[in-house]
Parts: sequence; C-alpha cells; structure tokens
Amino acid sequence: MSKIARFVIWICSKFTRIEIEQIIAGLLDVLNNRNPEVKPKDDFKEKHPNYRNFCVDPLPPLTEPPVAKQSPQPKDYKLLLAQYQAVHGKPLSPVKHHPNSPKVPPQMLCPLCNAPHIYIYYNDGNKRTQLKCKVCNHLFQLNQRFRKNDKSKYFCPYCHHTLFKWKERKEVTIYKCSNDNCPHRIQALNKLNPPERFIRKKLSSQFKLCYQYREYHYKPGELLHSAPDKPNVDLTKIHNPPDILGLILTFYVSFAITARKTALILRSVFNINVSYQTVLNYASAAAFYCHSFNLKHKGPIDSISAGDEAYIKVMGKHHYVFFFISSKSLKITAYNVADNRGVQPAVAAMNETIRTAEPGQEIVLITDGNPSIPLVSTLSIRSQTTIQIFNTIRLLDSKTLIRNPKSLDPLNNSSNASIELINIM
Repeated sequence: MSKIARFVIWICSKFTRIEIEQIIAGLLDVLNNRNPEVKPKDDFKEKHPNYRNFCVDPLPPLTEPPVAKQSPQPKDYKLLLAQYQAVHGKPLSPVKHHPNSPKVPPQMLCPLCNAPHIYIYYNDGNKRTQLKCKVCNHLFQLNQRFRKNDKSKYFCPYCHHTLFKWKERKEVTIYKCSNDNCPHRIQALNKLNPPERFIRKKLSSQFKLCYQYREYHYKPGELLHSAPDKPNVDLTKIHNPPDILGLILTFYVSFAITARKTALILRSVFNINVSYQTVLNYASAAAFYCHSFNLKHKGPIDSISAGDEAYIKVMGKHHYVFFFISSKSLKITAYNVADNRGVQPAVAAMNETIRTAEPGQEIVLITDGNPSIPLVSTLSIRSQTTIQIFNTIRLLDSKTLIRNPKSLDPLNNSSNASIELINIM
C-alpha cells in the first residue's frame, strides 16, 4: 500500500464527511494558487541537490607559486641502448613511422638522454606539440614555455594553477580556477546526477564547479562597531537626581513606553515635571555611556558564540542588527547596527566579537544561512594588514558537518586567536 493510500485511510478514520470536504476545498485553493500563504512542496531541490548550490570552498588559495618539479638526472642513450640489448638479446629498433604520420625534424634530440631523432616520435598525433623518446620514455614539449615575471596573486590549492580575476566589485574581488582538469572540478562534476547533467547543458552557470576565492577589501575604519552619537547632554550635570533618571529609563527603555507617555506618567503619577524632549535627551545620553561601558568591560568571550540578525525600525526605516552571544556566559559580545545586510556590517560584528579573545583561543562562531556572513575569506586591508576569517557554522540543516581549519589575525593585533571553521551544509 502506497503512502498516499495510507494517508487517505487515515483522513477517513479521523475526520467526518463535512470536514473532508473542507480539507478538499482548502487543497483546491492551494493548487489553484488562491492561497498565497500556503504552497505545495517543491521537490526540485531534492532531485537536484547541486543546483544553485553556491557555497564557499573550504581551502584557502596558495599565495606562493607551487614548487617546480625537479628535472630528472640526464642519461646517456648509448648506455641505455646497451642495457636494452643485454636484457632483450637484440638492439632497440628505431621508430617506424606510418606513411602519413608526422616525422620529427632531423636536428631534434632528446633533452634527457640525447638520443637522435630516429628514436623520437610525436606523442599527440597531428597536434605536434609533445614528443616522446623511445629510449628513455621521456616526454617533452617541442616548444617549451616558461613562466616569466608571473604576477599572479593566488593559486588553486587543488591543481596549483593560477587563479584569474573573475569578477571585481568595490568591496570584493572573486578569483576563479580555469583548469578543466582540476581535481576539485572533476569531483564536483562527478557529484551531478543525470537530471543535473541535463540541466547543465543549457544552464551551466547554475552549477558551481570550479574553485573560487573571494577577497574582500575594507579599510580598518570600515570594520568598526557601530556606536551612538555623542550626546549634547552630560548626565553628571543634569538637574534631576539619579533616581528620577532611573525612573525615566525604566519606563522609556524597559517598558518601551513612548517619550510623551513617559512624561505624562511622571507628571500624573509621581508629580515630576519633565518634558518628552528631556526623556529623549536622557535616553540618548544613557545609550552612549552604556555602549562605551559594554565595549570597555566586555571581558573574554567563550569558545562558542552564536550570531544572527534582527530587523528593527529607525526613524521609520528598516535597519538590521548583527549580534553575537556567548554560549556559556550568555552575554552579548556584539550588536552592530546597519542600514543594509551586506558583508561589511556582518564582518564588523564578527571583528568586535573576537576582539577580546585570549591569545591562542579556538573560537567557533555559529550563524544561520545568511549569505552576508562570509565563510572562508581573506580581507585585504589597504594598510597592508591581512585578516583571516572566520569560524562559522551555517545552520541550514543538521545532516553534514564539514570542518575547515583557519587562522585569525585581528585588526588591532591584540590577539592571535586561531579560528576553526565548521560548515553545516
């Protein structure tokens, strides 16, 4: 019996005829798109798990060109021919070319054993670029190319090929590996199922196959935690005593009562004459001093911190708060406010979170699937400072755990905390 048949039997055993008719009417509304809040399950992602799966590659790129392979020791072709005759009892015959096959120029010699052209043949057919020596089996190029004055910045960690600058924006530069035979690309191709391979023929850009690396460019001043403006009111010189200040902040902040209602309550209940502007001035001043106190006395952080973002309204406009909380002490270690969901405010919140980390401390930052949280990136600071970020768990589901080690050099150089990146993809 199929799953649908069992479900129908269960519905008939639990609901009356009128209720079943109501269920059918509701389902018809969903199928006819008359209920915008409820949509049928879309199994396209289950059938195509790699479609538009744009995750960040775990390994960082190589910053130095790979070490060239050591050239083999030179050999003597006469000695090799003598050894062949001693083993096989006959001399090694020269290369026998087909009538239409390309022949090697007479002046060509093997660069390894110095064998003449009669023992050399083209190993790639009509391309005539790769040659092979029959005496020592050495492969070499007809016109060998050398890399001169290579200005490449990054190299692929899988195939060691140069990463080319693929896309460049104001805040980020994306580098990409163009090697079709890269092991990373071949592994990604092998993960595609038949339906995905069919889609890739028409929409190849919807599958991330090649290695990519994102380099973010920010000045140190752009990664500072947001802070309230310095107030015009000095709380040490106000005319009201501290208990009235606390009473104002209690109603206005703790109970979220408006400034006008707070002034009305103080005047009607406590016979304290203050204006609503005084309430606003006291709250702004308290916010500035409380924020400075929080950053100065934040103290050390736990090894695991969780982060998220929240939507708030400031002067009637949407803003976002990126915050992190320690797992054990449950203290808020960062609460960066921004008017956008970009990478910069997220990185600023992370930077403030790990600012007071102990030297050598291993940190895990847990976040959700917000794409503005960079997973494995290097921030290229224009003041010759390089920052490695960040240790993140993306809580999309709890199926797979991929561990990606990484290190950190904070902006202010006050800590050398190493960060281990964990991605739950």
